[in-house]
Amino acid sequence: MQRIRLRYTKRGRLRFTSHRDFQRAFERALRRAEVPMAYSAGFTPHPKVSYANAAPTGTGSEAEFLEIALTDHRDPDKLRELLDESLPDGLDIIDAVEARTTGLADRLTASVWELRLDGVEPGDAERAVAAFLAAETVEVTRKTKSGMRTFDARGAVAALEASDRTGDTPCAILRLVVRHVTPAVRPDDVLSGLRAVADLAPPVPAAVTRLAQGLFDEESGTVTDPLAPDREAAPAAPQTAAGTASATAPEGPAA
Repeated sequence: MQRIRLRYTKRGRLRFTSHRDFQRAFERALRRAEVPMAYSAGFTPHPKVSYANAAPTGTGSEAEFLEIALTDHRDPDKLRELLDESLPDGLDIIDAVEARTTGLADRLTASVWELRLDGVEPGDAERAVAAFLAAETVEVTRKTKSGMRTFDARGAVAALEASDRTGDTPCAILRLVVRHVTPAVRPDDVLSGLRAVADLAPPVPAAVTRLAQGLFDEESGTVTDPLAPDREAAPAAPQTAAGTASATAPEGPAA
């Protein structure tokens, strides 16, 4: 059995696709591309697809991940092309590697988000960010399946900065690095925290996009590519006989 790990996006209007809608679209794409899927056992077999930490409905993403199990070997790059052609524009498969390590979900410990705040003056956003980062805790309340829950949104935030976007109307851009903790702290929780500490209230809903997702490096403060260990574990391509001869042949006399 071969396992393939895929990175996909949710762009444009497809950011409003729910995770269940994506699952249905992806399973149709598997059938169209005639992927030799492995299936679960039992009375209702289903394709062996493992999804990891999907972005909330309404947010865009450049870094969603899943893993599929195949009964026959396939080239990851060709498989990526076939699946990408079988999905609607906006749901794009942008990377594929053969799984050669364990624990993909364990390597998704943080996300990088971009929040576009139309109608917000960059100076106001910078002051709100400074107030948020200066606070030891920022309590926010969110409705969950078990009811209303209050939790700290500050502790999960590893980095937060504000910048501006040139244009005719005010627009502030927030770049956020948030650790994946329990309970999960989402970008809208951070926006609620900015409202609580600095009364920052965008006049229109923020446009939120996940730019990256992976292992958080505490030393550098960066989020690393979770598929890199699989690429590094791939065996080196065997050297051809001609290539070996060329590499070891002594140089001839100078002309």
